[in-house]
Amino acid sequence: MEIRTASSPEDEKHYDTDRLRREYVQEKIFVKDKICLTYSHIDRIIFGGAMPVEKALSLTAGAELRAQYFLERREMGIINIGGAGTVTADGTVYEIGPRDGMYIGRGTKEVVFASTDAKDPAKFYLCSGPAHRTCPTKRILKDRKAEHDYDVEILPENKKELGSLAGSNHRTINKYILPGQVESCQLEMGMTHLEEGSVWNTMPCHTHDRRMEVYLYFDLPDDGFVVHLMGEPNETRHLIMRNEQAVISPSWSIHAGCGSQNYTFIWGMVGENQDFDDMDEVRMQDLR
Repeated sequence: MEIRTASSPEDEKHYDTDRLRREYVQEKIFVKDKICLTYSHIDRIIFGGAMPVEKALSLTAGAELRAQYFLERREMGIINIGGAGTVTADGTVYEIGPRDGMYIGRGTKEVVFASTDAKDPAKFYLCSGPAHRTCPTKRILKDRKAEHDYDVEILPENKKELGSLAGSNHRTINKYILPGQVESCQLEMGMTHLEEGSVWNTMPCHTHDRRMEVYLYFDLPDDGFVVHLMGEPNETRHLIMRNEQAVISPSWSIHAGCGSQNYTFIWGMVGENQDFDDMDEVRMQDLR
């Protein structure tokens, strides 16, 4: 597990490109038959990927958590951006299809990831935050009907279409984990897809002092990229993000991007509250 410490907006103003990437970008999310995790001191989020191909992968706490098992004091959200797979949580096997998700509550001792077909492996993207209570484990179905009592379908009101082709930002926000959809202690998680011809996400941009956020960008070709904008609104910086790379956004930073083509990204948030609309919008005229 890689550790990233917190950073100050005053310090960030003086970072060069290499330093910005060391502080905020994780280039290695999915590695064959490995679980790759990053622990950020910013609100204690852990994010990363599990890519089982030839073997199942068991989630362990490691020395970094000083815990008997990973979810002893934590909760976790999962979205699968690869082929079909399974997540086994304390002996119950959950089939997680492409773009399906899962919420696993605090106190779950055993979590195992596997792929249905090694030729089309699952890619489980994970976000985890500290939890002070236990919420029910759920399978989250994006585009299919519930089959079990642990299933939750994404509600129509949580598939929100925004923007326009004229504004180059026609997109659909799919909210997987948040109040009214899937109960959690503090974690929120979802996926935004930009339609063909649209490249801008999260504009007009904003900050939210009570929550930090991590973006995972994907559905990009090898020569594609997203210019991710970060920093204080009057002192912006940019990062070039490639396919299946993640970027940390501190609460004081804007987080927006413009791609070489349309793409998809997963957002995961932890912090003091779960009010999705608790944000301080930044006027387009005020960006520098």
